[in-house]
Amino acid sequence: MARLFVSDVHLDAGTDGATDQFLDFLRTHAARAEALYILGDLFEAWIGDDDPEPEKGRILNGLNELTRDGVECFVLHGNRDFLLGEAFARRTGCRLLPDPIVADFDGERVLVTHGDALCIDDHAYQELRTTVRAAAWQRRFLALPVASREGLAHQARAGSRAHTARSVPNIMDANEVAVAAAMRATDVRRIIHGHTHRPCVHEMLLDGAPAYRIVLGAWYEQGSYLSYEAGRYELRELPRAALA
Repeated sequence: MARLFVSDVHLDAGTDGATDQFLDFLRTHAARAEALYILGDLFEAWIGDDDPEPEKGRILNGLNELTRDGVECFVLHGNRDFLLGEAFARRTGCRLLPDPIVADFDGERVLVTHGDALCIDDHAYQELRTTVRAAAWQRRFLALPVASREGLAHQARAGSRAHTARSVPNIMDANEVAVAAAMRATDVRRIIHGHTHRPCVHEMLLDGAPAYRIVLGAWYEQGSYLSYEAGRYELRELPRAALA
């Protein structure tokens, strides 16, 4: 059976097409898999496990149905949903994993990560990441009323869009030196990540030997996922028009 990987689905109340497509993906492709790995940014924003948005509730219910049917589901935090917590895990049956993590796929060690920590050339983002991943900052944020957190999340999304618009595109991609360092540090020859929204299988040389960086796509225009089975990795697209 296959293991499937998705990232950067970015679901919220304004993404009806993507939400319906992701739920269909859970009921079809994922339901036939051995496991599903969600490598961060499942949601456009997550203000805490008490997030009241009904559209997000549909996603949680869909994940719960998947795990109740026996499919393991593993979730990494992304830069948009780093506040996913234990209540989310209990409600969905998903298992939250540390980021990064080394997984064993049929005897091969593979580094699995959201990927934002690899974008070290984006200094402003890395400073922000350090701030919001601190436990003290998260405790203060989660102590705020829901309405206040929703307002701050809206401001953060607007700031992110503005930062992306004025940044040189290359600084928002994974840094090759950082990728190589991460692979050496974890003794792997393959890394799977999202975040950059640039799906591709990159073949590279690491210390004179073949290595691979697999980048997952975002779901803004269409769905996509990575399938692994019997030693073979394949990026696949899910055109949204297919649901019409």
